[in-house]
Amino acid sequence: MKETPIKSERYIEAIGRRKTASARVRITPGVKMSYDINGRTIEEYFPTKELQLTAMESMTEAKLTETKFKITIVAKGGGISGQADAVRHGIARALIEYDKELRGKLKKAGLLKRDPRAKERRKFGFKKARKSPQWSKR
Repeated sequence: MKETPIKSERYIEAIGRRKTASARVRITPGVKMSYDINGRTIEEYFPTKELQLTAMESMTEAKLTETKFKITIVAKGGGISGQADAVRHGIARALIEYDKELRGKLKKAGLLKRDPRAKERRKFGFKKARKSPQWSKR
């Protein structure tokens, strides 16, 4: 006899990444919509409106304005822009676990793809990743 595990869903967790930044996202059903990033609000953590819109893009694209969530995020590594993209990726992944029907909509918007572009490493004998020393004939 095989027993099925009991599923107690307090929250849904997903990880989003971009460059060297990673964001662990937890979505909990709540009373009102709130974002908590490293213990701060989204307005405090992402100072510009552009970064705030980037981080919230998954929610606006999924059109889940009537549902209320408490979104708790732990962002590490990279810069502020990479973290905003990592948050967007993590929220999109968590929303799919919440509702499988959203997959098509989020995939079409390109929010499920991890952006693989990162800084290229510096090679030996070069000044930067591809910049070689000045060539001289003699």
